[in-house]
Amino acid sequence: MTDLQIRPDAAGRTTGAPAIRPGPLLALVLGGQFMAVLDLSIVNVAVPTIRTDLGASGAALQLVIAGYTIAYAVLLITGARLGARYGYSRLFQLGLAVFTAASLACGLAPATGWLIAFRLLQGAGSALMVPQVMSLLQRTFTGAARTRALGLYSAVLAGGMALGQVLGGVLVSADLFGSGWRPVFLVNVPIGVLLLAAGARLLPRLPGDATRGFDVPGLVVLGAALGLLVVPLVLGHELGWPVWGWVMIAAGVLLFGLFVAVERRVARRGGQPLISGRVLRAPGLRPAAAGLFAIMAAFAGFMFAFALHQQSGLGHTALEAGLCSAPVAVGFGLSSLHWHRLPGRLHRALPALAGALLGGGYLLLGLMLGGGAGIGAGPLVEMAGLGLAAGCAYSPLFARALAGVAPEDAADASGVMVTVIQLGQVIGVAVLGSVFLGQVDLPAPAAASGAALRTTLLVDAAAVLVAAGFAARGRRVVR
Repeated sequence: MTDLQIRPDAAGRTTGAPAIRPGPLLALVLGGQFMAVLDLSIVNVAVPTIRTDLGASGAALQLVIAGYTIAYAVLLITGARLGARYGYSRLFQLGLAVFTAASLACGLAPATGWLIAFRLLQGAGSALMVPQVMSLLQRTFTGAARTRALGLYSAVLAGGMALGQVLGGVLVSADLFGSGWRPVFLVNVPIGVLLLAAGARLLPRLPGDATRGFDVPGLVVLGAALGLLVVPLVLGHELGWPVWGWVMIAAGVLLFGLFVAVERRVARRGGQPLISGRVLRAPGLRPAAAGLFAIMAAFAGFMFAFALHQQSGLGHTALEAGLCSAPVAVGFGLSSLHWHRLPGRLHRALPALAGALLGGGYLLLGLMLGGGAGIGAGPLVEMAGLGLAAGCAYSPLFARALAGVAPEDAADASGVMVTVIQLGQVIGVAVLGSVFLGQVDLPAPAAASGAALRTTLLVDAAAVLVAAGFAARGRRVVR
């Protein structure tokens, strides 16, 4: 790896000896982030083909989809702590290598059981890689360059979610060489190999802190709490919300309380808690994190319900559904990249104002599509507006959450924020997906599906208005 002593120049870029080009470095780490986000959605459109080819049951297919999310969400905080101890660049490369190898294994899996196991491994690779992205951005960019990098990061999150459905539809429909569903996993392999080769040359050598402890009790309790919460949320609807799922959720909540007690005890004894109180006390972090959680829950739930409505209510193909979702991603990406160009006096109020507009936008879209109408120019323009508002709420909040974090806490803060965002997506899909599916049996007539979407968007609007309230509490101005 490149041996680099990082120093910001007047433009906020990193310089050192030998010099490193910030642009290629940013493309590298965001490329890894993009693949991780892409795999949250790209597999969905391949489910019918996997069922036919492997003879998979409904529960097994749910685990194929959910196994990645479960491992990813549960292990994110652990990945962040490992990065702080052993070096962010080293863990990024390790996570990328695991993810790439697991993608190859998924694409070659001979049976459903193997595919589920490799999906879990793929999620573990993402959990090692993704926290290092934010830590590297925090450590290697400052000032205006960091703001631009965070904007691109936000655009990648939105673009990956939307493009996953489009790309999955294209690959499955193409049926390259009779390979069916397998290219949705194999597409990661050449990209991963290219990024690994680039990483060996471009990643700065940021040494880890060997004195950072693992806080094993904290890791065990938090991992168990996240697992008990995420597993029933992901699998609950498919299995009819069994009693054991509610028991797991209740146990997970109790373990979160135990985790707080464990962390306080570690701190009192002079140890290094998994999540330091100093991170949580950083100016603006907690209200911004709460707002981001609500925004991402609403956004992910909307994307999920909207895709179901299109494919099972309006009869769209997977490719058509993905293309109709593209305006949201484009709007999100554009506003994420350019919100900081607005006059500085607007930055403080922007997340709250954008959240209020986003809530109104969800309500308007529900009125437009609630009767089962097709998706014409009007709804597409409206969805582009939703994306613009979502980006103007999300990106300034993300910058605000991290602005007061000390560089030595970057890994812990990135692990917390990525976990919050990931949990928001999981809970949004689980809750809003259940709201939608609880009102209609799919496939359904367009009018019935549209009515279910309208109710779901009403809940969406309530969630983002809560986010706007948290955004209004944030006092940190990020420029």
